[in-house]
Amino acid sequence: MLRIAVGQYSDKGRKPGNQDAHGICIPKEPLLATKGIAAAVADGISSSEVSHIASASAIRSFLEDYYATSEAWTVRNSVQRVLNATNAWLHAQSQAGPHRFEKDRGYVCTFSALVLKGSVAHLFHVGDSRIGLIRNGTLEWLTTDHRTTVSPEYSYLGRALGIDAYVELDYQSLNAQPSDVFVLSTDGIHEHVAPEFIVGMLADGRGLDNAARLIADEALERGSPDNLTLQLVRIETLPEKEAAEHVRQWAELPAPPLLEARMEFDGYRILRALHGSSRSHIYLAEDIESGMRVALKIPSIDLREDASYLERFMLEEWIARRIDSAHVLKPCPITRQRNFLYVATEYVEGQTLSQWMRDNPSPDVETVRGIVEQIARGLMAFHRLEMLHQDLRPENIMMDAHGTVRIIDFGATRVGGLAEAGGHGAPERMLGTVQYSAPEYFLGEVGTMRSDLFSLGVITYQMLSGRLPYGAEVAKARTRAAQRKLRYRSVLDDLREIPAWMDAVLAKAVHPDPWQRYGELSEFMHDLRHPNSELLGKGPPPLIERNPLLFWQVLCCLLMIAVLVLLAGRTAP
Repeated sequence: MLRIAVGQYSDKGRKPGNQDAHGICIPKEPLLATKGIAAAVADGISSSEVSHIASASAIRSFLEDYYATSEAWTVRNSVQRVLNATNAWLHAQSQAGPHRFEKDRGYVCTFSALVLKGSVAHLFHVGDSRIGLIRNGTLEWLTTDHRTTVSPEYSYLGRALGIDAYVELDYQSLNAQPSDVFVLSTDGIHEHVAPEFIVGMLADGRGLDNAARLIADEALERGSPDNLTLQLVRIETLPEKEAAEHVRQWAELPAPPLLEARMEFDGYRILRALHGSSRSHIYLAEDIESGMRVALKIPSIDLREDASYLERFMLEEWIARRIDSAHVLKPCPITRQRNFLYVATEYVEGQTLSQWMRDNPSPDVETVRGIVEQIARGLMAFHRLEMLHQDLRPENIMMDAHGTVRIIDFGATRVGGLAEAGGHGAPERMLGTVQYSAPEYFLGEVGTMRSDLFSLGVITYQMLSGRLPYGAEVAKARTRAAQRKLRYRSVLDDLREIPAWMDAVLAKAVHPDPWQRYGELSEFMHDLRHPNSELLGKGPPPLIERNPLLFWQVLCCLLMIAVLVLLAGRTAP
């Protein structure tokens, strides 16, 4: 597990009151694994009579609200949202007070925070408080002071919480190591104490609380006129990657046997098998207590010794319980203790989109729009929680008898908040189906929301045309040069009534370069119904974009011809 030792000290020093604030939260599991440990210091500006309220509010709201954010969000997203809200509140308080035109007399404070999640340290900073790292006997300050110096006698804060309606936060992350000591301090400490003294106080074997007090005493003795606040956070142990809470859960449950019809299993009666593959087995079952029909998914027999597979299997239910959308498969409520490893979800009576396409080879455009819009709403529910589906394909989409569309499989889903817990490493191996996977996955890159958009664009194209926009060429293009040679085939033909302007929409959605695609699913949805004038006027991209090498080769040839013509003209009699 992640374990730390902490030392803290705060005093008003030579000032009449203490405008600093500090705090730390060390939660229990499962929050320790999913959100980590958070520590922060804040320093109210001395020119304001209310800045102590600002610093105390910033610390309190950070430590409370950060742990209320979604477990699926990354640390960076969670903290930035919390601090943006805190900054907006502080600025609003200043604007409502008598000093709304005097920034140095409002609800303003500096802020520096450390979040330790897994083996990664996340640093957030604005103002002139600091975060430093002691490693191998040396203290290195990791943050930059946002203080502008006008003269030796006058300087001011360029950035801080509450100064403006919007705040720009510095962010960085680094891999932590056992015995690392993070130092969080306000300027009353670090402007008057040498780094060597701080390191020496920790090297003497004193307790961290005692060391923090002695460092503050040194700052006071050296003439510090400011408040004195210091936090020392030492890494005792770091968690192993496989020690996350969701992994421990599956390790404690035995895998179930293969199930058969009329068999009773963990409170369910098996009715029949629905699907079987090398990845899993799915059964239609009836809850004996409630009579409700459910779908039971159990792990594949062949992969039960594969730890990464079992982790992903357990994650499917974790993901499903955090997404609330009519277009995403819902898990069944847990009403009794589970004795085996399986996933129970609602049973959708209908057909996959793949089967629907075989039954409807020439659907009208409006029907396709309606299906795509429902899939997009399901994807948006994933993206709001910083989740990427990564395996969107017709076999993973169900349509019930009423025409409601649901995304049903989350085996390849990437959860931002969990992915970062393992530290900085290589991108995961590609888990999606190659025909629908975005080209960037074949380069070994981590996907983005635009990658899911590519998959949706391919599905839309296939419903309208019965084929894929690049055939099987995307999976073969394993370099950027090869991907630049991919040529989009128009969806238009003589057999289908498809508006010509929709072809440009699909071409943009499935562009090999993710930065040339739509940035948001909502933009794609809008353009599927409304002609986009910016796309209508576009011809093929210029040669320099399509093939830069050929462009320069042609240009060199033309220049050579021009030189030869000029030389011939000069030598002619």
